[in-house]
Amino acid sequence: MNTSIMLFTRDLRVRDNPALAAACGADHVVPVFVFDNTILDGPFAAPNRVRFLLDSLADLRRSLRGLGGDLVVRRGDPVTETARLARETHASALFLGDERSAYATRRLARLRGLDLDVSAGPGITVVPPGDLTPSGGDHYRVFTPYWRAWEAARWRPVADSPKAVRLPPGVRPGRLPRLAGLVSGSPSPGLASGGERAGRERMAAWLREDAADYERVHDDLAADRTSRLSPYLKFGCLSPRELAETGPDGFRRQLAWRDFHHQVAAAFPRLPKDDYRPRGRNWCRDDAALAAWRDGTTGVPIVDAGMRQLRREGFMHNRARLITASFLTRDLGIDWRHGLRHFNDWLTDGDVADNAGNWQWVAGTGNNTRPGQTMNPLRQALRFDPGGDYVRRYVPELAGIDGRRVHRPWALPAARKRALGYPPPIIDLD
Repeated sequence: MNTSIMLFTRDLRVRDNPALAAACGADHVVPVFVFDNTILDGPFAAPNRVRFLLDSLADLRRSLRGLGGDLVVRRGDPVTETARLARETHASALFLGDERSAYATRRLARLRGLDLDVSAGPGITVVPPGDLTPSGGDHYRVFTPYWRAWEAARWRPVADSPKAVRLPPGVRPGRLPRLAGLVSGSPSPGLASGGERAGRERMAAWLREDAADYERVHDDLAADRTSRLSPYLKFGCLSPRELAETGPDGFRRQLAWRDFHHQVAAAFPRLPKDDYRPRGRNWCRDDAALAAWRDGTTGVPIVDAGMRQLRREGFMHNRARLITASFLTRDLGIDWRHGLRHFNDWLTDGDVADNAGNWQWVAGTGNNTRPGQTMNPLRQALRFDPGGDYVRRYVPELAGIDGRRVHRPWALPAARKRALGYPPPIIDLD
């Protein structure tokens, strides 16, 4: 009897998982997740993402047990642990998702050095990085031509879910660790639950209730009718390929943006650290302003609402992400890397390629064809939160201010301003 190993990384699902489907073609399969110390010792080790990861692994284990198998859990170096499992189970093949981050690329190269037949299958993105290339270049640098190629591409078929998972006898699955054993700190109180089941429930509800109005409402801050599926895509609890087929046109475009950033990061692995397109910008250093931005105490309500939502939920509305990032880089003139690090500390969906790509786009150092573009926070607030409901939801000091006045509390009478206990704006917006 032949045995294969299925190494889960960021594809924590059983539906439409091409690597898992291929691995289950063997007589026995060893599904395994390795808590990688290199990642846990780095910026990934944020309580929100680790909590979501543990939820997702517990759900994956339940699904695999329902198919007759289990999830083997190990901690250490994934290459070392995979080699050890292969010796213990006499496995001859290894399957995993084809991830293209700089670290994942090095990991795959090391795995290919083992005495195993290694196959990296699609599934992390709709279209794998490198599948679409412009004439005369290794990757697309501008989104619109990429979007045209992406729409015209022939997507892979959706993979069948396994009918059964047969674990070899004698394999000890191991126990999932506790959050405190992996990371210090506490997750956000409003953090969503992770896992394929939770993701599919959220997807079904959104497709049923809000997807048809996506183009009209996705920028409406107060309505909060975005999909909120990004954490499930980041951890692979949902298939981006499946979503691309079922979601509305505007949402498919967002999935294409995600794929676009992944192909940029694959070609330019230093995207989270270096300017993709250096502009010679002289960033200013203002520790007090940076701290106020992080804490949501800038005195600019729309900015503070976004930053407080981030800490409360481990999530921020996409329009608020654009506004808060523009405020940091354009209004305060602070280096985008400071914003990237803070978002990385709190975002459950903190994806290396997407997070860095979007920050550089806003800062004008990335793939924005209009690098001088700015977003006036007051105009953005009046356009996308005209009634002020988003601000009042996350900035309780301003809950008693009616309508559009909530966006300009500095214009209130002096006695009223003092009673609010809300800080004055750190920059002049009028």
